[in-house]
Amino acid sequence: MPTLTIDGIEVEVENGMTILQACEQAGIEIPRFCYHERLSIAGNCRMCLVEMEKAPKPVASCAMPAGEGMVIHTNTPLVKKAREGVMEFLLINHPLDCPICDQGGECDLQDQSMAYGIGHNRFHENKRAVKEKNMGPLVKTVMTRCIHCTRCVRFADEVAGVPALGAVGRGENTEITTYQETAFASELSGNVVDLCPVGALTSKPYAFTARPWELKHTETIDVHDALGSNIRVDARGREVLRVLPRLHDDVNEEWISDKARHAIDGLHVRRLDRPYVKKGGKLVEASWNEAFEAIAARLKGLDGKKIAGLVGDLQDVESMYALKLLLNALGSDTVEGRQAGEKIFARHRVGYLFNSGIAGIDESDACLLIGTNPRTESPVLNARLRRKALERGYRIASVGEDADLTYKVENLGADAAVLKDILDGKNDFAKALEAADKPMLIIGAGALGREDGAAILKLAHDIADKYGLVKDDWNGFNVLHSAAARVGALDLGLVTEGGVEGIVSGAEKGDIEVVFNLGADEIDSSRLDKAFVIYQGSHGDAGVKSADVILPGVAYTEKPGTYVNTEGRVQLAQRAIFGPGDAREDWTILRALSEVLGQTLPFNNLHELRSKLVADYPQFAEIDVKPAAEWADFGVAGDLSAEPLKSAIDDFYLTNPIARASATMADCSATFNGAGVSEEATGTNG
Repeated sequence: MPTLTIDGIEVEVENGMTILQACEQAGIEIPRFCYHERLSIAGNCRMCLVEMEKAPKPVASCAMPAGEGMVIHTNTPLVKKAREGVMEFLLINHPLDCPICDQGGECDLQDQSMAYGIGHNRFHENKRAVKEKNMGPLVKTVMTRCIHCTRCVRFADEVAGVPALGAVGRGENTEITTYQETAFASELSGNVVDLCPVGALTSKPYAFTARPWELKHTETIDVHDALGSNIRVDARGREVLRVLPRLHDDVNEEWISDKARHAIDGLHVRRLDRPYVKKGGKLVEASWNEAFEAIAARLKGLDGKKIAGLVGDLQDVESMYALKLLLNALGSDTVEGRQAGEKIFARHRVGYLFNSGIAGIDESDACLLIGTNPRTESPVLNARLRRKALERGYRIASVGEDADLTYKVENLGADAAVLKDILDGKNDFAKALEAADKPMLIIGAGALGREDGAAILKLAHDIADKYGLVKDDWNGFNVLHSAAARVGALDLGLVTEGGVEGIVSGAEKGDIEVVFNLGADEIDSSRLDKAFVIYQGSHGDAGVKSADVILPGVAYTEKPGTYVNTEGRVQLAQRAIFGPGDAREDWTILRALSEVLGQTLPFNNLHELRSKLVADYPQFAEIDVKPAAEWADFGVAGDLSAEPLKSAIDDFYLTNPIARASATMADCSATFNGAGVSEEATGTNG
């Protein structure tokens, strides 16, 4: 490990580190525009110049490897003059539009020009102007501001895997553009706005909305997929205005998907903000007491076996736990949390977790995908897979639809029978799994939600057993869920014999007379018409169509809650704003209803609820820790269907009630998938 001296401080660094990284390790700030920790080194802004003894001129610290015995100076007159010169050149063509720029107050160029600039410019030539580019519905361009740091280009190539951006022209005519004037077609495109150090790329939906100092920041968790990305919600008053990523190396690093970032305009559209009760075949506004009394009247004297509960994809653990306790008190054990119909059972936790951990992808050396498209089911996780897939010798194969995952994948076919061939050693990829030191497989909800899902799960288990995917220090058996609530529901044991289909068909036959629908909108609600349906949720989506009583809940930004991501990591979300109208937190609604029903739940506040939750289910006590589950036998051997395996998600942008209410997501769907603007996106509040 080389040792060098920086401003009189002796620093020992790891091999391969640059001078810039060594300076940071010593606590010395080095200005930069093009350098970024998660992108390749470009060395083209020259803002990071430092003086190195015995070097004829200043060196770019971001591109110079730290060497033994180097003596570096970062605050000499030569360095000061070099930085001032670089800043002066950068500002030659930069427009003076800071007052109307959305980057104002968060701009690296503003900050560094104040810290390292000379305060005036000696160049008086006309500034150049650059034509705007169309990067799609999410990214607004003002390319005259661009300083050609190429962060966006490198992100598109290296992280997103969609090489849509690049530089054309030479010298002063250089422009960053999308080739062939096409939109930036990536589920991660919004991250280039965070990367841009000036105001060249900004958020199109957020344009001219607010200044950063007007916003209240709340650190919370995203619920649009099962990854559990760490996010920051910025709100003004009672409206969420933007969502930004938070750093969490083991989960989402510093990226988030476009849906997590931009579906927020759906939070104030088509909201349920008051209770409703069906009278004379029509839903009419009601008070909370009227709604509760209508429910109590229908449940009076009813056998608990005729009551069932359904749980949606966006629910927090507290609300699901409260629903389970309430239905149990009413004599019902029928509460189903697998809305997509996955044939997974709650008995063995190892059978439904992403056991290697998301960061474990970096350690693996071979990967088998089964019935999943991680690009649409979890774009940030897919970016990590892509980074690994680009390593020499890493083999990744897929049993399922032939989709563009942004990296090379060996498609083994879409027939589930291929898994039998792999298990029997008849498929070539079996040799790759056998030879790998830390092989892994990822099975998706698309495979587990089929009629033969339990048989596919068993085959995946046996493949993991046979080819050493599970060892003392490694568990490469991974389930990639598509819903934020799924693992939490399984941890709570919200599993019934016939699944969602059993409840729905029971309602059709009359065996189930009351269905408590806690935000389940991805089912055919028309099949529940014969039952008395209590719908509790935040949006007027598919679930309300069959509702007899509607209880308005709040969205994920409007309540504190616990979520468990696909790897079993328990994370806490915080309230950013309060809900609209009479909407309330889900657990408080259930607690109030239980009192009216004469089955008062044993808690009065969130602290008491969580204390009881942890007493019943100790795994919820460990916050932000990847759990380790003991290997077990799971799945049920059986016949396989000839139906091709495919992903559980057809349209990435319209997967839940909030996204379907979002005009921005409808615009993205229309742009990238050719879909029309949804009815939901044109609705109004209430």
